[in-house]
Amino acid sequence: MILVDFNQVMISNLMYQLGNHTNIPLDEGLFRHMVLNSLRTYKKEFSNDYGEIVIACDDKNYWRKQLFPYYKANRKKKRDESEINWNTVFEIFNKLRTEIKDNFPYRVVVVESVEADDIIATLVMENTDEKILILSSDKDFIQLQKFNNIKQYDPIRKRWIKHDNPEFYLWEHIMKGDAGDGIPNVLSDDDTFVTNKRQRPMTAKKIEAYWGGENIPEEIKRNINRNKSLVDLTQIPTYVKEQIISKYHSEANKDRSKIFNYFIKHRLKNLMENVGEF
Repeated sequence: MILVDFNQVMISNLMYQLGNHTNIPLDEGLFRHMVLNSLRTYKKEFSNDYGEIVIACDDKNYWRKQLFPYYKANRKKKRDESEINWNTVFEIFNKLRTEIKDNFPYRVVVVESVEADDIIATLVMENTDEKILILSSDKDFIQLQKFNNIKQYDPIRKRWIKHDNPEFYLWEHIMKGDAGDGIPNVLSDDDTFVTNKRQRPMTAKKIEAYWGGENIPEEIKRNINRNKSLVDLTQIPTYVKEQIISKYHSEANKDRSKIFNYFIKHRLKNLMENVGEF
């Protein structure tokens, strides 16, 4: 199974197309071609070893916000300040996702309030006897390398992502938090990033000292549990996993009968020449 972090595929192609010209509109036709060609490349390069492509998609209104209201709270602000018209971009993203779901033989898994990370992690944990390749540069997936059947490849930088101790890597992630997702380190308050507080310094010495789980102050234990619930992919709620598995099975047995007409409709002449590679 090849698990594709689809939002990352689209963002990387968006940035490649725009380059430094972030104030110009996105060319929908060119973007469609680029994303589909990325999928073709992945299938051609990896399907012989890992089998079918499964496309994991982000939804919105993430369930983690119910646990932690500040989760990814600053992302909208940053997008509002950007020259990129993100509303239009996300409309194109959603349109292309639907086109692929309706016309290609790939399972496209999208679940309300669920992130691609949840989908990928759930399918990994449900298929521990199957060779699985995660196509993503996101280092959050390193924690899944504790399963022997998992490999991770960064298609942007074209390199394998490996770690000798994925369980300790997860512990570091919990202790340090994740500024990009609005999660403070375990020494800092919940609202650190939304109120522009400075984090208390987290050192390697402290991370090592608390690794055994002994002599941890109650306040820090509370924050460890806060971060663990947000970044440890084994903590995904059962109801979320059940929805993911149900959606995955509902996407089985799709065929290739619509691809050629789809290429004609969207004038994808160059891709049409390689239709057998999709």
